[in-house]
Amino acid sequence: MALKRSNKKFLLGIAVASVLPFSFFIIAKSLKKDRIDMPRHYGVERVEAPGDTVWHRVGDFVGINQTGQPVSVNKDLSGKVVAVTAFFASCTEVCPKLNSNLELLQKAFRRTAMRSNDTMVQLVSITTMPERDSVPVLWNYAAQYKANPDRWWFLRGDKTATNDYLRQELKLSGGDGSGGADDLMHSQTIVLLDRHRNIRGYYDGLDPVQIKKCADDIVLLALEKEPRKR
Repeated sequence: MALKRSNKKFLLGIAVASVLPFSFFIIAKSLKKDRIDMPRHYGVERVEAPGDTVWHRVGDFVGINQTGQPVSVNKDLSGKVVAVTAFFASCTEVCPKLNSNLELLQKAFRRTAMRSNDTMVQLVSITTMPERDSVPVLWNYAAQYKANPDRWWFLRGDKTATNDYLRQELKLSGGDGSGGADDLMHSQTIVLLDRHRNIRGYYDGLDPVQIKKCADDIVLLALEKEPRKR
């Protein structure tokens, strides 16, 4: 029985990389017929009228990536779907499993001879221990997961700004809220942002089924049509 469960998890894991390319045509064709339910929105800011909801738009995060380059999530990734996670390099429990699954996502959206899948999404992993996770540490850590710096950023920024971004903008919970050394945000959640920086999904980054769901939703958001102007 244990062997069967292990095999099932393995197959679900590789499904992200092996099955996803076959879904592009099916999803695109279905979208034209309006038969696909798009990922929902999260975070109501206000309701201006029945059926007219203003959704939370995630603010910017500025940091330094693993190559030492200053970057802005909203400005430098304008028009792209973004999947954001929190981690720290010395974590030995959640983070290695989370980033191994993110490696599957990166592989699923790799460039192929048939299509430029790698332009659909940017992975952004933000360290919650910037005081320890220097640029060289991030570079070496990213290399463990074969992270392409053009498609997957490992970022360090001001710790207070980091915690505020994760709590206030992404609506994640964690840490003691003191702002001190023990105020350590830690999450296994992947937060999916659309091109307008609305939150469109929360996924358990340790669950292969959720990883596959995240991959499917990335495709949908990448193909999502702009709302009609009034």
